[in-house]
Amino acid sequence: MKTIGIIGGMSWQSSMEYYKILNEYAAKIMDESHSCKVILYSVEFSEIAKFTHQENWPAIGEIVKKATINLEKAGADIIVLATNLIHIVSNYIESNTNVPFLHIAEATGVEIKAKKLNKVGLIGTKFTMEKEFYTKYISDRFGVEVIVPNEEDRQVLHDIIYSELIKGIFTESSKNKCKRIIEKLQLKGIEGIILGCTEFPLLIPENEINIPSFDTTKIHALAALNLAIT
Repeated sequence: MKTIGIIGGMSWQSSMEYYKILNEYAAKIMDESHSCKVILYSVEFSEIAKFTHQENWPAIGEIVKKATINLEKAGADIIVLATNLIHIVSNYIESNTNVPFLHIAEATGVEIKAKKLNKVGLIGTKFTMEKEFYTKYISDRFGVEVIVPNEEDRQVLHDIIYSELIKGIFTESSKNKCKRIIEKLQLKGIEGIILGCTEFPLLIPENEINIPSFDTTKIHALAALNLAIT
């Protein structure tokens, strides 16, 4: 088994889910004696949050660049970035490593195409929904139309993420707000919904969404595990 290097801490709650999924499924796919070989580099999230709100992407890029270099030195055979938004600086990872980097939108796009969907919604931070690094990646590489909520709903989602989810706060009220936003997107014809924040699957159970939902945390972790065991 290859060693998976995780750039985590954005937030630690979702990084914990990555570790849990990787080990649970390693035991399921192989046998119960197996766990996953993982090296975790957990960043200081307050720095990431500060630079995010400033839209200082180069500063964040330097943080993930340092993490990438250290993970490769520590023996990582595969690099994953355990967050959706910070893939906005994925070029800082790709240009500073000699080992495979698994992009979260790549893994998600593969799953969308496997379900033969042509139009999906995306919820996440304002930056994930408004910048092209995510929506364009999926539309260009997989031919899937990606729809995002209106400006007011984008702000609601953004505030839920930064005021609650990254602090480990998961409320019924916020869950219902997210579900209503997804329902509005369904009126625009979406066939599935990308949970484009790695904390969203902790808030909204899959069985409470009446269209296919794409848990980017689980999808990304399992794609990394499959790469590690092949």
